[in-house]
Parts: sequence; structure tokens; C-alpha cells
Amino acid sequence: MERIFKRKLYDKLLAWKQESNGKTAMLVEGARRVGKSTIVEEFAKREYESYLLIDFNEASKETKALFESLVDLDYIFLALQATYHVTLVPRKSVIIFDEVQKCPLARQAIKYLVKDGRFDYIETGSLISIKQNTKDITIPSEEDRVTMYPMDYEEFRWALGDTATIPLLRTFYEKRLPLGAAFRTKMREFRLYMLVGGMPQAVNAYLDTNNLQKVDDEKRRILKLYEDDFLKIDPTGRISKLFMSIPGQLARTSTRFVPYNAIGSVEEDKLIELIKALEDSKTVNVVYHSNDPNVGLSLSRDDSRYKIFTADTGLFITLAFWDKDYTENVLYNKLLSDKLDINLGYLYENVVAQMLAAGGNKLFYYTFPKDEKHNYEIDFLLSRGNKIVPIEVKSSSHKSHASLDAFCEKYSSRIGDRILLYTKDLSHDEQTRLLPVLMAMFI
Repeated sequence: MERIFKRKLYDKLLAWKQESNGKTAMLVEGARRVGKSTIVEEFAKREYESYLLIDFNEASKETKALFESLVDLDYIFLALQATYHVTLVPRKSVIIFDEVQKCPLARQAIKYLVKDGRFDYIETGSLISIKQNTKDITIPSEEDRVTMYPMDYEEFRWALGDTATIPLLRTFYEKRLPLGAAFRTKMREFRLYMLVGGMPQAVNAYLDTNNLQKVDDEKRRILKLYEDDFLKIDPTGRISKLFMSIPGQLARTSTRFVPYNAIGSVEEDKLIELIKALEDSKTVNVVYHSNDPNVGLSLSRDDSRYKIFTADTGLFITLAFWDKDYTENVLYNKLLSDKLDINLGYLYENVVAQMLAAGGNKLFYYTFPKDEKHNYEIDFLLSRGNKIVPIEVKSSSHKSHASLDAFCEKYSSRIGDRILLYTKDLSHDEQTRLLPVLMAMFI
């Protein structure tokens, strides 16, 4: 059974419609299969008298050709209404350009269509900014942009019919109280989210079957689709290899992603282009090294040092065992029973990256020498007001945080909250807040 899941993006679209009143188009970016088209069409059905959806994956050459000349907009609107059997009503209808990256001229036309003012426009797309999708067009300035992520933990709980858990967790977080007797249950529910992930198809499969093997099958279909997409952008297969190497790279516990391990030698300019395309696909979260951890983290971003996480932790778990049958995927059983090996801690880093990104944070990390052979590492740095918040992630119950302590001593005047995310209940340790990993969404 296909379900329409409640998504937070809906409220953002509603705010745009009311505030913009036709003065801008809305571009919804996001990875394939993240639910962009579904939520946009649902929004159009509910909030407009009529809507016209052009899926540029399937649109005819004749439809795409309409955007080659914008001299006669009346003709364009007539032709679209005739083709799609829809009556458009001025100021009461919306036109959706689905997968707009497949027709760059349609995206360029937004400037003139918005100026015309008759209808609202929503675009959806992935790989919006890579060179081949923008090289011959002028990007419209009349375009608001929003990123759609995989379902966050609250949306996942909504899908399971639970509207109480997240507000409850937020109250405990704000009052700085441990969950106590409820902790084990809440962590088990959160681990289920890590396993299923936030891709709507995977969540749907879980609700239909309650069978993690069926969920895994759906995730494999999505990953295969990503692989096919990457091959279309880069037929040499290098983007695909970079993506597929993410679990292995994180398992090495290195202080950075080493692309050459996956794709061999490649010129620096080409490597930057490949990483940019991977990042633009929205299938990953790239965490950049900040060379000077201060409030303006972006100012000291090091483009040559980064870590790459998958945008959805459920997909990560399937990707980690891509070459093996589901029955060999020990992560499912280990995670569910909370028997995760300590060397699989990168799973928790991945889900924290996912939660922080969904909260609108740009992601940074920091390393500095401990001695000649070892480094301290802060997994995530967030900017809050005129202070920075360092975050260390542990997959265990250990409360040790040597990196956090050394960092806070080194940059004491810059530190706001200092946080250890781990797999036990909320606690305090001198100046450090010890939070269960499921509270990362509130930071």
C-alpha cells in the first residue's frame, strides 16, 4: 500500500506560497526517491484549484521545445493545458517542473514565467548545480530554494502513528532530565529508525511487511538507481566508486576521506568536480575540516579535507553489505539487540550527521595533534550565536572524552555547550553534557 507521509517540507511550501504570492518560484532539491515529487504534488492538490505537473524524465520533445522561445507565453500555456488535459486558473493554479534538471531551458524560463505572474511555479530536482545542468543557462534569481532530506526521526515516528515521542524527548532535553525507565525503549525505537532509514519506500515496506529483509530489498533498489544516475553523470564510474566506498572509508577511522583509495590517481580539478557532483546529488553529507574553529566556520573550510557520510543511515547499512546477502548483514541483528561492535561506531556518526544536516546545519569537524603519531578529533562543530559547540560521538556507553577536553582547553574562549553523544541516558560530567544520540536533533 502506497502512503502519503506527513513531511515538514509541506509547512515550508505553505509559508512560501503565502509570503511569495507569485513573486518567486520554489525549487525543492533532494536526492532521488526522497519524496520530493510526492509531497509537492500533494501540496498542489490541496492548496490550489488546479495544477499541471511536467515530469521532465518523461516529457516529450515537443513539450521541452516549448521553452526554447518565450515570445508567446499564451501559446505555451495553451499547449501545456492541451497536452496535460488541465485547465489553469490565473493566480489559483500551480505549474510543477518535476526533475527540472532534465530541461535546463525550463529552469531558465522561470525568470519570465514568474514575471508574467499568472501562475505559481514549483520545481523539483537533484544534481541541480553540476556543470552539465547549468552550463548554457542563466540561473533565475526569482527562485527560492529548499532542500528535502530523508525523513527525519520525528517524521519517521509520525509514519508509525506516534506523535507523542519527539515532543516528550524535547521536554527531557530542555529540562536536562534523564529518561530513566523509558530510556531503553526509546533507544530501541531509535535504532529501528537507523535500520529502516528515512527513504519513504523503505518506510513503506516496513509498515507493509514488518520485515527488515523486505526493507533491505527496497533500499537496494534505491542504491541501484543512484548507481545508474552516477554513471550517467560520469560514465567512467568514478562517482559511483566514491559513493560505494563510503562505509569502507569510515571503517578505517581515518581523519579524512581518501578519494584515491577508491578511484586511483586523478587531477585535483577533476577530483573537485567529482566530489561536487556527489555532494550536489544530495545522496551524501560532506563534513569539511575547519582549519580555524571559530564562529565563521565556513571562512576556514578546507576543501581538501573532508569526511563523507550517506544522507540516509538506512541506506548506509545496506551499502556496507552491498556484496553480501541480507542474511549475512549482521548489522541488523546487532543494532536491534544493542550488541554493536565498538568498531562500528561510524554508524552513529552517520546518523548524527544526518540529523544535524536535516536541522539545517552546515557540517564541520576538526583535528589537531595529540602526539607525533596520534590526533585528537572533534566529530562535529556547530556555530551557535558567538560561540561554537564541539560534539564528540561515541557508539558505546563510555563517558571518556579526551578530544573534547583537549579542544575546550585549547579554545576555551570560543566554547559554548560541549556535548558528548553516546548510547546511554542523559547525564552531566563537569562541564560536558552527555546526551543520548537520539537527542542530536535538538542541539
